[in-house]
Amino acid sequence: MRAILITKDDGYRAEVTDLAEADLPEGDVTVRVEYSTLNYKDSLAITGASPVVRSFPMVPGIDLAGVVESSESPEYAPGDRVVLNGWGVGETHWGGFAEKARLRAEWLIPLPAGLTARQAMALGTAGYTAMLCVLRLEELGVGPDAGEVLVTGAAGGVGGVAVSILAGRGHRVVASTGRPEHAGYLQQLGAAEIIDRSELSGAGRPLGKERWAGVVDSVGSHTLVNACAATRRDGVVAACGLAQGADLPGTVLPFILRGVTLAGVDSVYCPRPRRLAAWERLAREVNPAHLDLMTSEIGLEGVIAAAPEQLAGRTRGRLVVEVGG
Repeated sequence: MRAILITKDDGYRAEVTDLAEADLPEGDVTVRVEYSTLNYKDSLAITGASPVVRSFPMVPGIDLAGVVESSESPEYAPGDRVVLNGWGVGETHWGGFAEKARLRAEWLIPLPAGLTARQAMALGTAGYTAMLCVLRLEELGVGPDAGEVLVTGAAGGVGGVAVSILAGRGHRVVASTGRPEHAGYLQQLGAAEIIDRSELSGAGRPLGKERWAGVVDSVGSHTLVNACAATRRDGVVAACGLAQGADLPGTVLPFILRGVTLAGVDSVYCPRPRRLAAWERLAREVNPAHLDLMTSEIGLEGVIAAAPEQLAGRTRGRLVVEVGG
């Protein structure tokens, strides 16, 4: 089977190679992988820019969609179509950048009705994380009539899906991006206004003018701090990423003077019921035309070259990887 394998024997290296099915790690379900997707974390793993991979050799790919070939679990039978996101796959357990994957049944969910394997991977962890952020905003009272919602890193995977979902639900969405050439694209996804990321990415005031009822942030660092500082009383900031950095160089003032809620969103070990709810919502609410607009497709051979481009912010939206589709 064709796969991307990361090794560390003679320096850190990722390459497309042939592996035997017998090489697959332990698990009770074997899946023929049709599609995967290149996420920011995958690009970190492939380039070695961050110590994402914790066991070598490693097949990266934190997402996959495909068909069950064999199963020792009563939950799945050959022919079932399944999706996987997270659970340390592609980090500590071989992942989706291979034509086959052997996995634990509890990591899988059924492919949601109404989605193809390719569409599921056009969403992938980024889209699923975006929906988890939207669920947090809703649960904490940020409805379409609450006021403007800011989406940072809007031209990226999480950002694009978040813009589409929120606009589709009637929110007025303001999209922050450092790539003004993508303004038209973001407006097509439903953004009512585009702001330059420089408005948020530098050191700012502890408290700014109240503007945002809600925020979906995949950037972290000063951007997250400034978003919190401009969030309205009792507003909600859903934080899910660190594209700018993992630091939080701010103060407690937005939280103790305005009652702002900073809600963390973890997609990797999200419990199964919430995972299923997020995917069911995605299947119902994502606009297929928007999904096509934000998606490009590459093969396994294109992944290694695309990884540094993604880290440098030179890709847009979602990169679907055709593995065996």
